[in-house]
Amino acid sequence: MAVDTKNQIQKVGRRKTARARVLLRPGEGSWKVNGRTLEEYFPRETHRIRIVEALKVTGLEGQFDVLVRVDGGGLTGQADSVRMGLARAIVEHDEETRPVLREKGLLTRDPRKVERKKPGRPKARKRFQFSKR
Repeated sequence: MAVDTKNQIQKVGRRKTARARVLLRPGEGSWKVNGRTLEEYFPRETHRIRIVEALKVTGLEGQFDVLVRVDGGGLTGQADSVRMGLARAIVEHDEETRPVLREKGLLTRDPRKVERKKPGRPKARKRFQFSKR
């Protein structure tokens, strides 16, 4: 089976320590995430809703097959990285969708990461219990 690389779009999305490579190609709307279906890989409905939001907002549901390779982080970070990669791929496909996706915040990278642990403290900001006497 020869893969048509001319019509496919590949973009990367990131969140926390998760990275997702999203491959968008014309098709009937099938999803593959690390070789599994979207429902198998992301069992929580909230994750699936956030992921497909870019397709719903632009009205492109069912027009593309989506292949995703995702690694690092947890499920929420991975879901948001897939969401961003998909939004970037849609903009690559049709530049006129950029204002709609930008308004919904789908193209903005979330910069929040885990804060490092500081010396003399049990965690990043927590302090040991203070004893006056």
